[in-house]
Amino acid sequence: MQTIDNYDFSGKKALIRVDFNVPLNDKFEITDDTRMRAALPTIKKVIEKGGSPIIMSHLGRPKEGPEDKFSLRHLVGHLSELLGGISVKMAPDCIGAEVKKIARGLNPGEVLMLENLRFHKEEEKGVDSFAQELAENGDCWINDAFGTAHRAHASTAVMAKFFPNDKMFGYLIESELESLDKVLKSPKRPFTAIMGGAKVSSKITIIENMLDKVDNLIIGGGMTFTFVKANGGKIGSSLCEDDFLETAKRVEKLAAEKGVKLIMAHDVVAASAFAADADTQITPADNIPDGWLGLDAGPESIEKMKNVIEESGTILWNGPVGVFEFEKFEKGSREAGNAIVAATSKGAFSLVGGGDSVACVNKFNFTDGVSYISTAGGALLEYLEGKTLPGIAAVRG
Repeated sequence: MQTIDNYDFSGKKALIRVDFNVPLNDKFEITDDTRMRAALPTIKKVIEKGGSPIIMSHLGRPKEGPEDKFSLRHLVGHLSELLGGISVKMAPDCIGAEVKKIARGLNPGEVLMLENLRFHKEEEKGVDSFAQELAENGDCWINDAFGTAHRAHASTAVMAKFFPNDKMFGYLIESELESLDKVLKSPKRPFTAIMGGAKVSSKITIIENMLDKVDNLIIGGGMTFTFVKANGGKIGSSLCEDDFLETAKRVEKLAAEKGVKLIMAHDVVAASAFAADADTQITPADNIPDGWLGLDAGPESIEKMKNVIEESGTILWNGPVGVFEFEKFEKGSREAGNAIVAATSKGAFSLVGGGDSVACVNKFNFTDGVSYISTAGGALLEYLEGKTLPGIAAVRG
């Protein structure tokens, strides 16, 4: 398999699929350029090796063809700044004779941004002819968009067939896969996974897959109460998925059979309402008063969780422990993060993934204290579930 380090880009036009689906304000200003910065090493490598990067991405969810608010032209100026002032050309579309002419006319080191791929419905449908038209703009294809690797779209997977010997991963995908495989395939023991969030339904496949891999599984957040109720506990007005009570029982049984230590809150911070200024009290997780709801782990549960995390060799964190957005209910998530940082400083490998977990890390300034932060959402979850991602399989073959 080709790699970005061993490929000869000299004089070649390199089509790079990136994930530039960044948030814009009402003035079309980028409010978070994390995804753009993540792609810079790959773009710069092509330039350094004498190639011409041709950037492909989607932005937003355009419904009926081109919409100016979703145009990638809003990103061109900032990309130029991030590349140290290199002028980035903007194509009028992503396919067509005019685009092909501009692409072929690029000199080594020049950068071209193609227009939003999703202005064409054929992109998401994975139409071969559309992928072929995209492919005709370049000499090789680099997939560096892990965030869309779970989609079998034209630019993320189908294009591979038009570059049988000239396809490779960019540095971002390489680092994502290396970090995920370190956790899932060769973890240093003990391996602890922290699965938080609101609903069992959204995490059940990951949880079941993790039971074959982890030594400790910490269940946190709102889905705790589905497990508590499944065991006959009183949960007041706490979030619960009654359709998943039997599923929760099955998970507990499987964990016991596989020797996995299942850890959940046995005391909680209960609130009188789902509000930042709600009244609070510490109650047993299985005896929450009527009308009250659990919004964070309690002090005893936090200490138990911290002890397990700090003794771990590998840690995966996906989902907050409580409603960290409210100061009164942030302690569980903050202390989980502190424990992860402490374990990492002692040599553990820690991977944080999933939007809410990453938001925790950013809020509490743990970014430099963990080993790796995944940029992906759906792709990360599907990889953790054990699924084959089309965008990865397309390159690996």
